[in-house]
Amino acid sequence: MDGITWTDLGIASVLVCISLAISLCLRLGLARRISIAAVRTVVQLTAIGMILKHVFQAQHPLWIVVIALVMTLTAGLTAGGRGRYGYRGLRRDALLTMWATSWIVAAIGFYGVLHIKPWYDPQYVIPILGMILGNTLSTVALTFDRLLQMITQQRGQIEMLLSLGATPWEAFQDIARQSVGAGMLPTINSMSVVGIVSLPGMMTGQILAGGDPEQAVRYQIVIMFFMCAASALGGILAAWLVFRRFFSKNACFLPQKLQRH
Repeated sequence: MDGITWTDLGIASVLVCISLAISLCLRLGLARRISIAAVRTVVQLTAIGMILKHVFQAQHPLWIVVIALVMTLTAGLTAGGRGRYGYRGLRRDALLTMWATSWIVAAIGFYGVLHIKPWYDPQYVIPILGMILGNTLSTVALTFDRLLQMITQQRGQIEMLLSLGATPWEAFQDIARQSVGAGMLPTINSMSVVGIVSLPGMMTGQILAGGDPEQAVRYQIVIMFFMCAASALGGILAAWLVFRRFFSKNACFLPQKLQRH
């Protein structure tokens, strides 16, 4: 199969007009957002393609670290700014969650499972870390959003439980459990239908590049497990950080910290 030309991309971009037409006909109010998203997709992917071409040629660890930091910073700030509710320090907590969980899982995966040598090999580090960050971002954003939404809705119940002698964690644990479960649901659904309904990007890319399908499948299984672990850790850490924010050391509930965006 020949490479994709700019003409091919132009033809493919016409398909976006279908989404625009649906939005305009049904008055969904999404036309502007779809247009902006499409333009950002082209600009961002073109830019990262040019950068990665230089990085792959340079093979310098400093470039890998810089790109990994930029990816993590962007993911953390995005995860902390998507919800309807917030609090002072939410973006910092989201960034800490993204950085700690994704990098820990990635480090174990790179050097304990995939045995990458040298440790900064951009062919593996950048795309795999990107997949882990992207999946963890969704989990963390959903978990934070659900946590803050449920704190708002169940404020009275939390205060009642505390007044009846419950510890802060006893009053908060159901909210934490439901929120982490909701955050992990997309990852669990993806794992449940992978290979039957969907063929993930990494496996598809390797097959299209002429790689061994069996090895491509094994790589994809490993990546799915990495993403599942990072999602679970991200959801748990997000719940713990919210718990620390809204309950003082004296077991006082602090709902006044909530802010509506």
